[in-house]
Amino acid sequence: MLTTRRVSKQIHVGNVAVGGDARVTVQSMTKTDTRDVAATVEQIRGLEEAGCDIIRAAVPDMEAAQALAGIKRQISIPLIADIHFHYQLALEALKSGVDCLRLNPGNIRDRGKVEEIVREAKARQVPIRIGVNFGSLPPVGKIGGRGVSRHLDGVNMLPKPSEAQPGDFTVVDHMVETGLWEIGILEDLDFDLIKISMKAFDIDTTVEAYRRMAEIVPYPLHLGITEAGTARSGSIRSAIGLGALLYDGIGDTIRVSLSDDPTEEVYTGLDILRSLELRKEGATLVACPSCGRADVDIRQLSNTVDDLLRQHKTPIKVAVMGCEVNGPGEAKDADVGIAAGVGRAVIFRKGQKARVVAEDDMLTALMEEVGKAEAEIR
Repeated sequence: MLTTRRVSKQIHVGNVAVGGDARVTVQSMTKTDTRDVAATVEQIRGLEEAGCDIIRAAVPDMEAAQALAGIKRQISIPLIADIHFHYQLALEALKSGVDCLRLNPGNIRDRGKVEEIVREAKARQVPIRIGVNFGSLPPVGKIGGRGVSRHLDGVNMLPKPSEAQPGDFTVVDHMVETGLWEIGILEDLDFDLIKISMKAFDIDTTVEAYRRMAEIVPYPLHLGITEAGTARSGSIRSAIGLGALLYDGIGDTIRVSLSDDPTEEVYTGLDILRSLELRKEGATLVACPSCGRADVDIRQLSNTVDDLLRQHKTPIKVAVMGCEVNGPGEAKDADVGIAAGVGRAVIFRKGQKARVVAEDDMLTALMEEVGKAEAEIR
C-alpha cells in the first residue's frame, strides 16, 4: 500500500491548493511562443480540457513577460512564469498578474536581485517555485556568486548516487545545497509561499534529491524528470521516477516532461496518479494486449476507446477484452466491460451481462453503456 503522504505546508497557486491535504495536481508547460498570445491561449485551453490543473509559460524576453497579462485574462487555470537569467522578467511577470514564479537558482545567483523579486512577490502574495535542475546548477562552491562557466566548474564531474563512495560530495549534495541557499534568502525575508523541485534526467539522482529535500524542509514539492524524452520513453522514465516518489508519499504536484504535444504530458501525469489511486476522476481502461487467440482487432478497438474516454471525467473502469481466457472475468470486474468473440461481443455492466452485439456494433454499443454507467455514478 502507499506510504502515508508527507505532510507539507499548503500554498495556493491562483485558486489551486498545492500541498497539505490537497490532491496531487498535474501541470504542463506551453510549447508555443509566449509572445503569440492567441496561439498560447488556444493551447492552454486545450490543456485545461485535457485535465491540466496549472500551466507554465516560458519568459525569454520582456515582450513575453508583458504578453502574460493578455494570456492571463483569457484562461481559467493558474499561470506560472518560467524565469531564468533576467530578474527584470520576473518583476514584469508579476506586474502581468501571474499566479506563481519559477526561479532557477543556478541562473539568477545575485542575492540582491533575488531579494528584489521576493519582495515584489511577497507584496502580491505570489508563490515562488525554486526550480533546481541538474542541467543548470551553479558552479561548485560558487553559490551566490558569478563563478565560472558551468563547463569548467566540475558539476558534471560530481558522482551520482550510484557512483558515490563514502564521504564523496555528490551531485545530490550540490543540488540540495543549491536549493537551500535560495530557500534561505526567501526565509530571511519572511517569505514562505515556496514550492521546490529537484529535477534531473537520471532517475536515481532525481529520487535521491527529492527524498533528501523532503526530510529537510516543510514546503510542497513539484515532481518531475527533466528532459524525460519522447512520449514513449519519457512516459516510462517519468512513471518510474515520479511513481517511486509518489508511492513513498512524496510529491504535491507533478509535470511529465515530454518531447510531444503537451496534452500527452497531462494524460500521462493523470494516468500515473490514477494508477496509484491518487486521483479518482476520469476513466481507467483495462485493455487486452491481444494475442493469437483474439478473434477481433482488439488493439484498434482498445486505442479507439482510450481516445474517446480521455474526454470523460467520471471515475469509471472500462475493460476491453478480446478472448475467452481472461476476457469475461476482467470485463465483469469493470463498471463496463466488453468481451469480444467471433463476430459478436458480450457487454457487461457491474458483472452482469447487459447486451450481446454484433462485431460491427461493438464500439457504439460499448460507449452507449459507458454513458449509462456514468449517468448512474453521477
